[in-house]
Amino acid sequence: MTSWKTEVRQFARREWGPLLLTVRDALVRDKWRAVPMTLGAVALTSVFQIVQNTPWGFQPVQDLGSVKAADPLWLALLRTPLSLFVPALDLPVWGALAQILLVFGIAEICIGWWRTLLIGYVATIAGTTYARIGLSLGPDHPFGLPVTDRIVNDTGPSAAVVGLAIYVCWRYRAYLTGALVILVMIGEVLVKNNLAGKEHLAAIAAVMAVCVVRAKWGPARSRAPLGPRPPAPPSSPAPPGSARL
Repeated sequence: MTSWKTEVRQFARREWGPLLLTVRDALVRDKWRAVPMTLGAVALTSVFQIVQNTPWGFQPVQDLGSVKAADPLWLALLRTPLSLFVPALDLPVWGALAQILLVFGIAEICIGWWRTLLIGYVATIAGTTYARIGLSLGPDHPFGLPVTDRIVNDTGPSAAVVGLAIYVCWRYRAYLTGALVILVMIGEVLVKNNLAGKEHLAAIAAVMAVCVVRAKWGPARSRAPLGPRPPAPPSSPAPPGSARL
């Protein structure tokens, strides 16, 4: 039993230790100043939620950040930067705010604010692009979409959150956690075969491609895991009289 517990602790230290140490040290040192972009994103999302639920504000928010596959591609790309912070109409806003605060916050601390936004937009644009490809494939294709998804309001941070989770797990070598995220997203598609679930898989594929490119052709620092390495547990002293080999 003791050996099993020790192995679990060692695994947890390897899997999550560098990530937790990085986040803890930043929050202890800088408090909320460690995540200014994340706090701004939470505030912007909250403002959009309040405004879009007023009689006068719904249409302006849609014009600024609503993306649909039926829209021209240039218009969808123009609205994409703000679409990340427009809460989905059919989901509770607290879910979007919690996702941004937790995942964006961890990513901002671990990889910096501009990489957080970059990876988030790569994932979001991958989902937006997939929606158009899926519609062209049609509902009979395994990766296709029904024509009704042309008018689905495709907003919110979920694709960016999934992409950021995968990227941070790769940079901190939390491979099992990243694999669990992928399995959960696959399970989402199997249980609820909708546009959002398939867009999440597209976001994962795009971010994994980024990881492969950086690992193979990126700078040397991309191949080294980020974060401080947690100290190894002290080895037990050798019993009296034992010889060193």
